[in-house]
Amino acid sequence: MPKIEIHRPARAQAARPQAAEGEAPMAPAAPRKRRAKSDPAPSRWSYRMQRMMLTPIYRKAVKIGVPVLLVVLATGGYFASQERRDEVAAVFSDMRNRFETRPEFMLGMMAIDGASESVAEDIREIVPIDFPISSFDLDLVEIQKSVTGLAAVAEAAVRIRPGGVLQVDVREREPVVLWRSYEGLALLDINGVAVGALDRRGARPDLPMIAGDGAEAHVAEALGLIRAAGPLGTRLRGLVRMGERRWDVVLEGGTRILLPETGAVQALERVLALDSAQEMLSRDLAAVDMRLAQRPTLRMNAGAIEEWWRIQEITAKK
Repeated sequence: MPKIEIHRPARAQAARPQAAEGEAPMAPAAPRKRRAKSDPAPSRWSYRMQRMMLTPIYRKAVKIGVPVLLVVLATGGYFASQERRDEVAAVFSDMRNRFETRPEFMLGMMAIDGASESVAEDIREIVPIDFPISSFDLDLVEIQKSVTGLAAVAEAAVRIRPGGVLQVDVREREPVVLWRSYEGLALLDINGVAVGALDRRGARPDLPMIAGDGAEAHVAEALGLIRAAGPLGTRLRGLVRMGERRWDVVLEGGTRILLPETGAVQALERVLALDSAQEMLSRDLAAVDMRLAQRPTLRMNAGAIEEWWRIQEITAKK
């Protein structure tokens, strides 16, 4: 079998420049160095910083906390000096004084509506204000408490009215009865609160009279009895609280109607019905005892008893 030869073409060599005659041959070119590729992954510290910045709390602390801390430090350093603090305080005090003493904030007078002359004088005594004064220097709530603390005042409203006027609106307590006690005569309202004092009964003849210990705590009950005793007219002198438990109705001439602890109005109405039918209260009686509803008792005066015995003796002789 014949031998087959394969001829491979020679590799083309790069043409090198030939050195000119008389020149030294050129040195071969040095091989080119390869550049090291940079690692795209972050470093450990860079990774940790990035993770921390992604945390909301840390991000807010850096963006807000650090500036605030710097401001606090700067402010604390500035106000570390007492002289600087005094200067700043004086500036703010002067600014506040100029603002509070502006004409629109100044008050020149106090007006009191709804109060009698005596109550108005009492209000001016307990609220001593030296006008003109700034409205910022007044405590309206405290003034209202002082005014309502008066015995004769039921309600009070304090406000600042346009024109520089301190307005005080008052609703006085309305006296409904006279209360006679060891201390004298006092005017009481429906709640038993003392409104004022009187020197004599004739100063308020339009008001009914009550007396006795504890009577001031039962004014509403007394008024109910007084309304029920309306048919008595001017014969009614007043009510007396007995033992702080019940009432006695006092009539002209000293006659008394002794009422029970409970059902006093009904017992009084029974007495008035008997008086309307038989004129019982027009007789010489000392008391009508209604404390026992099943057994009402009449008590005659001493003179009536003597007259009765005299009549009995005359009748017996006949």
